[in-house]
Amino acid sequence: MVQNFRQLSFWHDSLPGNITPRAALSGNTDADIAIVGAGFTGLWTAWHLICLDPSLRIKVLEKNQAGFGASGRNGGWALGEFPISPMSIAAASSTGAALRQMRALYQAVDDIGAVAAAEGIDCHYAKGGSIAWARNPAQLERQKSAVTARHQLGLTEAEVRMVGADEARALGNATNVLGGRFLAPVAALPPARLVRGLAEACERRGVTIYENTAAHSLHPGSVITTNQGTVRAEVVVRATEGYTRHLAGLRRAVVPMYSLMVATEPLTDPQWEEIGLATRPTFSDSRHMTIYGQRTADGRLAFGGRGAPYRYGSQIDPATEQSSSVHDAITVTLRELFPVLVDTAITHRWGGVLGIPRDWAPSVRFDRDSGLASAGGYVGDGVAASKLAGQTLAELIVGETTERTDLPWVGHQSRPWEPEPLRWLGMNAGIALANRGDRAEARTGRVTWHTKAMNALLG
Repeated sequence: MVQNFRQLSFWHDSLPGNITPRAALSGNTDADIAIVGAGFTGLWTAWHLICLDPSLRIKVLEKNQAGFGASGRNGGWALGEFPISPMSIAAASSTGAALRQMRALYQAVDDIGAVAAAEGIDCHYAKGGSIAWARNPAQLERQKSAVTARHQLGLTEAEVRMVGADEARALGNATNVLGGRFLAPVAALPPARLVRGLAEACERRGVTIYENTAAHSLHPGSVITTNQGTVRAEVVVRATEGYTRHLAGLRRAVVPMYSLMVATEPLTDPQWEEIGLATRPTFSDSRHMTIYGQRTADGRLAFGGRGAPYRYGSQIDPATEQSSSVHDAITVTLRELFPVLVDTAITHRWGGVLGIPRDWAPSVRFDRDSGLASAGGYVGDGVAASKLAGQTLAELIVGETTERTDLPWVGHQSRPWEPEPLRWLGMNAGIALANRGDRAEARTGRVTWHTKAMNALLG
């Protein structure tokens, strides 16, 4: 149980109104569909299911409170990208299938804004695209290659394009910008507002949400909860992402990896004149160790990055979420991007885990014979992908055939991660290689051997 929900992140701290936990499950109960996890995947699945068939008895079980995990704490990018490239999707399926999957994701970005407006969810949705700056020649080379490959696949300039240094700096005036890649189907939003609003929208339509209700194991026809009873259901949906390790038999399904964030105090008008980001594009650069940021609706910068170590045995340790060394490094990076922030206060520091499958490929799965369903493995790119996944799962469950139900990620099965200590050695070696590669590229401007080594190690 969360002692102070607002302390989880800046996004939670800025939620309007009172945050009262919902009732926990008490005793055994029946449902048509039981969903484990009240984050984006679980709630989008519930919302689409109840829209498709209002007669369904849908019950959602959440170990903490809705929006506790990555869905409430992330960078707030509704991103038109998967963690694997469109070219990788095409290689595993076909060019046409990869394009259909990408454009279904682009549509999901727009649909989030439409649903938020229709349901009265005030999530400050701003579709300003995303700029990934190239800040050394190696980054510029990677970006040009990535954009060329996407255009060869069939994506258009209107969807993704290279921009020159002047346009890149006009979007956001970071230091040392040589150019950049602009991706149009991206929206910025405060994720906790969206996920909490979505939970309320589900309830208004008849979905039951139990909070402080931990699931121990999933079986065909039932979800066994810890101390509180069993939910019997024809369909059981797993929507647990980085917290999947807590379910019996699934510790190696995904690796929980930490990503940490900071938020500044509200910036002054002169600071914003220097920084730009006037249309609220999300921003990053093309280093190997991922960074990401956005201009918030109340005039702050929310900025994050990876680099915290993987914990042995896929442990989830709240202390890692508050790592002062990682937060300090993130703050240094933010001030390197925007030197005008040198004296600006950091008001919030937080973190959380995201889920990484072994092949880095998200999936949507439903086995009608067993009634077991799942979706996830977004590697931190889940705000929009979870909308598409939830809609697709709902259509699969009710038996509809749509343009989404045969996309390449439907039915995909990632192999399990290696047992320990191999998992710990491989993940932390990959983090070290990413950091060293970034330092070498910043120093030399050239692509180094670290990239190939990292990709070979982590897949």
